[in-house]
Amino acid sequence: MLAVENITKKFPGVTALDNVSMELHAGKVNAIIGENGAGKSTLMKILSGVYADFEGRIVLKNEAVSFSNPKEAQEKGITIIHQELNLVPHLSITENIFLGREIIDKWGLLDRKAMRRKARSLLDRLKVTVSADSRVSGLKVGQQQLVEIAKALLVESDVIIMDEPTSAITDSEVKVLFEIIEDLRKENKAIVYISHKLDELFKMADRYIVLRDGKMIECGDMQGMTHDLLISKMVGRQISMMRKSAVQAQPPAVLEIKDLCLKHPVRKKEDFLKNITFTVGNGEVLGIFGLMGAGRTELLETIFGLHPSLSTGTIKVDGEFVRCKTPASAICAGLALVPEDRKKDGLVLGLDVKTNICITTLRDLENGIILNERKETALGNKYIGELQIKTASCRQAAKNLSGGNQQKIVLAKWLATKPKVLMLDEPTRGIDIHAKNVIYKLILALAAEGMGIIVVSSEMPEILAIADRIIVMAEGCVTAEMAVSDASEDRILKAAIPKTN
Repeated sequence: MLAVENITKKFPGVTALDNVSMELHAGKVNAIIGENGAGKSTLMKILSGVYADFEGRIVLKNEAVSFSNPKEAQEKGITIIHQELNLVPHLSITENIFLGREIIDKWGLLDRKAMRRKARSLLDRLKVTVSADSRVSGLKVGQQQLVEIAKALLVESDVIIMDEPTSAITDSEVKVLFEIIEDLRKENKAIVYISHKLDELFKMADRYIVLRDGKMIECGDMQGMTHDLLISKMVGRQISMMRKSAVQAQPPAVLEIKDLCLKHPVRKKEDFLKNITFTVGNGEVLGIFGLMGAGRTELLETIFGLHPSLSTGTIKVDGEFVRCKTPASAICAGLALVPEDRKKDGLVLGLDVKTNICITTLRDLENGIILNERKETALGNKYIGELQIKTASCRQAAKNLSGGNQQKIVLAKWLATKPKVLMLDEPTRGIDIHAKNVIYKLILALAAEGMGIIVVSSEMPEILAIADRIIVMAEGCVTAEMAVSDASEDRILKAAIPKTN
């Protein structure tokens, strides 16, 4: 269906793709795998017209093609679902789906009814229950991801590129997506599937293509491939996953939450979070699991002072009562929050790596009222080295780094504040297995130094691997609490499924 021939793409100081050639077959799920920074997303942006400036050529159905923009790629039959969401937050779901592809009536006006009807049918196909008129800014990350998928399904494309399509959606939504992929395969579409969740690849993929450090390493059939072999091809070495050693006794509490409630932002008489009570010990990793809508993100945001007018309850840090009315007051109390959406809430993408890392500690880097650039550069380079951030220099723009390296910058920014409690919301979403291991090692090292850590994750194996204790949430309540030694995926999932009346 599509061939890539000798593609090279360079950014200032970085060769993202180096002479890459590969084939994508019709009626197949072609899995492209590799670590963060391997060049996967860059290659997909070239195929979908986002990057028009590169060396080499693209051959679609035996015809050489070139695109100046994504619209030209779509018109030729190539559509992409981006890993990083590309939605207009203040437009509705319908308006986002049809942006640039609006339906016009015979008078030359927007046919809003026809667009709303088609959007509703796409959302129904994805089993999304929210209104097609809902504003995107009010949706959770997982719901926004489904809107991205709906956008791609609107166009009848021959090549459909899915870049981490399941990174923010629930298991039931993943199942629906897999059914759609199966339909597309039967329609003889070429599906390009990028995911760091290797279990998904073994379920869905027919072929694999390995990229490493911007080069195409190997391709072949998934049949007969093993999990360990695939990892070794990705990273060029053996990777053993980290696992936390068991903690013998409950350590003294560094964070105590009691009867924390959060009023619903729209339905004022309802509580979104209901009497949440838990502790985090010095050197303890507390895992929080729950399905989408359980209130995990809202819990961390409330602790961090993002909803002061809607929340009640008490928070203690090191035995002292704190009232976090703003994130600034939460930082002063020794709290830090790595948010779920690193692009929107965690980074200033137009600034360089060093500035993003130092932005939380500017007062420590001043000489009088002027920033000391030597101190700033030293702090930036310290965390670039410690967290293995792949960048040409500390002056590289954050927007030009891979998702995994961007996440490490967000971590570095908060570690620079030397927090007592580090809260991590989906810290490894969209990150390859090696980068995950780096973050796991960091979490365990910080815990060993006495820091209290909360990890919110949708991946049960991750929670089971690094947590000492697990609390499970459903519909804004804590439904279970257990030591990791007593936990199992079955027990966690049972507690996470809301009880029907």
